[in-house]
Amino acid sequence: MTSNETGIAERLLQVDAVKLNINKPFTWASGWKSPIYCDNRRILSFPYERDYIKSELCSVIFEKFSQADCIAGVATAGIAWGAMAADQLKLPYMYVRSAPKEHGMGNLIEGAYKEGSKVLVVEDLISTGKSSLKVCSILQDAGLEVVGMVSIFNYGFEEAKNAFEKANIPYYSLSNYEILINLAKQKGLVSDAELKSLLNWRTNPANWNV
Repeated sequence: MTSNETGIAERLLQVDAVKLNINKPFTWASGWKSPIYCDNRRILSFPYERDYIKSELCSVIFEKFSQADCIAGVATAGIAWGAMAADQLKLPYMYVRSAPKEHGMGNLIEGAYKEGSKVLVVEDLISTGKSSLKVCSILQDAGLEVVGMVSIFNYGFEEAKNAFEKANIPYYSLSNYEILINLAKQKGLVSDAELKSLLNWRTNPANWNV
């Protein structure tokens, strides 16, 4: 655990971007029952927390993916973060839809780009990795070289780790599930029993029981 990762988790909790509820779990689109819900869009409404996370995002991109020629945000939650990072780093920017636009040009990729460019993808969070890697495939099919992905938060599923390794795409998250729930425990937001249940969920989310 680094101070930066903890600092990000601290701010996610401060602005209530992360909600923890074991007794009334959230239902994901996949049907999974989850004791956590992460909504990084909320951070955009808090200028100081937003600025902190933008700065950390840019630092990671500069340090770990300095070869990137341009940045691509993932629609919709990653659009704003990608745009802010591209603006600060003075890099070209585009964003990627999960499905073609139903009118006009029917674009999947919005923005100008050149084939062969090295693109860094910005995502708000990584869960199973499927939707994130779909965006990477869209960019690759358009002739772009995906050098990696940076997200604000990562649930830390083994499924996602394996999927990114198979796709040979490096990724980095500013903070993750384990750091956040341990911080929540330190702050007295969850009990020892709740912490155990939260850790169990991460290891087998599809079959998790309270």
